Amino acid sequence: MEVEFVQVHVTVPSAGVARDIADVLVGERLAACVQVIADIASTYSWGPEIERSQESLLLAKTTLETFDALAIRVRQLHPYEVPQVTGTPILSVDAAYAEWMRSVLRG
Repeated sequence: MEVEFVQVHVTVPSAGVARDIADVLVGERLAACVQVIADIASTYSWGPEIERSQESLLLAKTTLETFDALAIRVRQLHPYEVPQVTGTPILSVDAAYAEWMRSVLRG
């Protein structure tokens, strides 16, 4: 099965930062849409320490072909030194939604 679309996960320090990044990604046609989930709890290693923080999560829909350009743009906009930018293949998608995504994305 060939993967065309991916859901990109990006954590950010606040809902405001999430909205700002979402607006750029959609405005520049790097993402067809972005959902923001506010107030998630994250636990991660940073240096020798275990860190905990409240963050927001962006879920962006894009193509596998556009993922690298989206990741570069996120890194340019993101306040973290090493932002989380991961992609999960979308294995099934409604035909009408897929056509809409193709129509609004670059390329």
